[in-house]
Amino acid sequence: MRCRVALKRRCRYGADMRECRPLQLSFLVGLLFSISAAAYAESSKKPGEAAQTTSGSQPERLGTADAWTAYAYSEKTGKVCYLAGAPKKSEPAGGKRKPPVAMVTHRPSEKIANVVSFVEGYPLKEGSEVSLDIAGAKFVLFAKGDSAWARTPELDKSIVEAMTKGKQAVVKGTPQKGPTTTDTYSLAGFVQALALIDKACDVKR
Repeated sequence: MRCRVALKRRCRYGADMRECRPLQLSFLVGLLFSISAAAYAESSKKPGEAAQTTSGSQPERLGTADAWTAYAYSEKTGKVCYLAGAPKKSEPAGGKRKPPVAMVTHRPSEKIANVVSFVEGYPLKEGSEVSLDIAGAKFVLFAKGDSAWARTPELDKSIVEAMTKGKQAVVKGTPQKGPTTTDTYSLAGFVQALALIDKACDVKR
């Protein structure tokens, strides 16, 4: 199945986290994984069909492990590496939303690594928070547009570490209209996909 995804820049870390840097690069990236027939399948960064970036570089698929696929591409500011995966289950079923996607992104030229984002596939309720549960470890993310982000680099790093050890991640978000959604991501293959982007962007752990 082919999916369309928009890559998003990391929001600025800060006390209130109300402003996010605009997307300076948009494209469709190729990603094959199983999602519902009604779904179409960024970084942070969503899965999609490969297309040329504005900088002239096409994303390179580094490899796939279970539900996760790793990519790298080059832009004017340097190399970007990211992994993306779709949930194995979303509730309520049949809801009117685009397919949700989980992403981890590295931008070594900007000294940014482990940026976690969850694209919910619908506009999140303004001022709401998104909850993330990984094997009992609970995290609170802030909502901006259709995506959820960690507030600090330290929280990003803690979430990624928890994802390497857990079996599944459960994300709950509140849309502007309609009931709360719950997405369950299998973390099988996450460690392997993370290793691929770490190697490609020379991120040490």
